[in-house]
Amino acid sequence: MPWYVLRSKPQHEIKSAKILEKLGIEVFCPVITEIRQWSDRKKKVITPLFKPYLFVRLDAAERNKVFEAPGILNYMFWLGKPAVVREDEIETIKSWLSNDAYEEFEVGAFKPGEEIEIKTGKMANKKAIIKEVGTKRLKLILPDLGWTLSTKIQDVV
Repeated sequence: MPWYVLRSKPQHEIKSAKILEKLGIEVFCPVITEIRQWSDRKKKVITPLFKPYLFVRLDAAERNKVFEAPGILNYMFWLGKPAVVREDEIETIKSWLSNDAYEEFEVGAFKPGEEIEIKTGKMANKKAIIKEVGTKRLKLILPDLGWTLSTKIQDVV
């Protein structure tokens, strides 16, 4: 069975994923934990990795079943057909999320538009294009996977 990409209402990804699971649909909603700063406190918040998308695995004949869950808007389409994600791409996301340890990471003088190659880790040998360089974050476009990746830049002591 293929993995399909669903688009949900903003901030409904996790709720919709739980409802889809109750309906007996295999669903994958990758999440990350972020620390959010308010004026009086910091708090850990679980947010979806790909806003407002989630992945479902089901037969093509059962595709309309997902619309029983409130918050689901539609499927993402590619070339006139529902977008299908390969199993190895789902596994890459899962392993990347479960392994939050960094290999060696060095930030040089990067400029937006430059093409780089990731040397180590789960994304080894993937080409990336630098989209934005901030003081604390680096955004990369991974054209082979169709992703935009945002990574935190940490001070190296």
